[in-house]
Amino acid sequence: MVDLTEAQKEVIQAGGHQLVTGGPGSGKTTVSILKAAKIAREALASGQRILFLSFARATVSRVLEAIDEERAITREERQRIEVDTYHSLFWRILKTHGYLVGFPRRMTILTPSNEAIALSAVRSGYKPASKLTEEEKAEKRAREEAERTRLAIEEGKVCFDLFADRVAILLHGSNKVRSLISTIYPYIILDEFQDTTADQWRVVQALGASSTLIALADPEQRIFDFIGADPERLNHFQAAFAPSVHDLAGDNHRSRGTEIALFGNDILIGKFRQNEYQGIGFEAFESNPNQAYASLVGQVLQARKRLIEGGRRDWSLAILVPTKRMTRLVSDVLREPFGNVPPIAHTAAVDMEGPILAAEIVAFLLQQRAHPGCFDEFIELLCSYFHGRGGATPSKGDIDEASRFRTALAKWNECLAAGRPTPGNSVLKSTFAVHQASAALALIGDPDADWMAMRAVLEAGACSRLNDVAKEVRNVRLLERGTQLRQGLAQDWRDTGGYRNALTITRQSFVQEHFAMAHKPESGVVVMNMHKAKGKQFDEVIVFEGWPKRVRREIVANPDRIVTGNVHDGPMAQARQNFRVSITRAKVRTTIMTPRDDICVLLRPAG
Repeated sequence: MVDLTEAQKEVIQAGGHQLVTGGPGSGKTTVSILKAAKIAREALASGQRILFLSFARATVSRVLEAIDEERAITREERQRIEVDTYHSLFWRILKTHGYLVGFPRRMTILTPSNEAIALSAVRSGYKPASKLTEEEKAEKRAREEAERTRLAIEEGKVCFDLFADRVAILLHGSNKVRSLISTIYPYIILDEFQDTTADQWRVVQALGASSTLIALADPEQRIFDFIGADPERLNHFQAAFAPSVHDLAGDNHRSRGTEIALFGNDILIGKFRQNEYQGIGFEAFESNPNQAYASLVGQVLQARKRLIEGGRRDWSLAILVPTKRMTRLVSDVLREPFGNVPPIAHTAAVDMEGPILAAEIVAFLLQQRAHPGCFDEFIELLCSYFHGRGGATPSKGDIDEASRFRTALAKWNECLAAGRPTPGNSVLKSTFAVHQASAALALIGDPDADWMAMRAVLEAGACSRLNDVAKEVRNVRLLERGTQLRQGLAQDWRDTGGYRNALTITRQSFVQEHFAMAHKPESGVVVMNMHKAKGKQFDEVIVFEGWPKRVRREIVANPDRIVTGNVHDGPMAQARQNFRVSITRAKVRTTIMTPRDDICVLLRPAG
């Protein structure tokens, strides 16, 4: 059993509602697991479980791993600790009781990629968010919400954004349902509680009426204000439940033996107490793409070498960047580094709407159907890709492209019906050639090999849109051995002699993947934006930001910076919290990379 501090022992011994606060690596998760085991051992009746709720599957994986590694927890105690995400719990409640809030008995999840397709008509009617007035933003939100509600009530297609609101209405309106849940889960642990949104807080309020709540929080890690996290949330919890409060702020277990946490705290307050910090490295690079990325690749290779030589099992190295755009750029560079450097194996945590819709296109082609309407179905999938790949912000170019393809298809079919040649200058000419090549591809029954072969057909074809699809689908990581998609495709081949149901299997796999709890924590090299690193930990971290663009020595643009534009603007509390979270994900070392001629404003001395 781990050696507990006095503050941690108090957490385990206390009864009733509790609020446990502390910084990164302070042991909140560890002590909550030990607390859960004690509750499972002493306070649960037959059939009852203690529920550990988190926002992200990555955090769930880490908690499950920690439970497995904790030798003080018996097998019986483990079985009574249920670890889940908010989304998964809410969906289970809605599937059973959703009819009480107006949903049909039969429901399916509207995945983010398909939600983007469904809402693209609404969203495409507005200018970019930065150019909208407050009235236009409110109108757009109302129209989106109305369409989400219509899809759920009329078609039974429920998107994630409706989960918390409807569950809150359900629990506040039905004593029986609330009592049933609290009977099953008399104790609930709430991880990362500071990031709870207003709707999630309403759910928590309802659950706390009959269940004992243990909230884990770091007030300085509140980095999700933009989606509704409230800086007063911990005060709301204390006012509603009068919990005992336990502060673990002085402890650091994640990066023990380093000064990573100390540096993170100094970033937060904007005052550096030391010239050097053990476990923190700095690398300045020149402000141009070639030298910036070459410097990054050099740091990645050095870090990877350190970790491999250190003999760490399942080592992990995270490259954290400020923006989604930069995640893709860095991933592209690692895939094709400069000079003689071989590709650097990695995973990239990009927004998945585009890759998922691209995977549906590959899956459709694997089916190799030859019925008369097959090409029409293929073009419709491609148009859905255009509508949905931009997520909540579809581009006018993509919407116009979908319209162009549908118009071209109508003309194409009109020519075929009249027995005339299809137009030689049609936008569909190269697309049709790729479709024909995919139908002629010889498949062998190995899902991984066949998937890559079909992707290669798209890459080699003369259709630039399908070249983009092939590039997007590289971000899908669902074909490793033992995954649901691979097993489903292999079984389909055995059952039918081909991939006759590949599209359905692929769509189901993405839904199941969203709720899967058996994920191993990230290992190897991982690229993600700084927000996505929340709740995770890695052996080493590289924080890499963008650089200024200059004309006649004057900065004319400064994209992809940790602080927008790298301009000092008051306390910059949100940027400081985000930077601190990124720095403190590391167990051993964090390397910060910033442009030499415009050092990150948060690294400069105050004033």
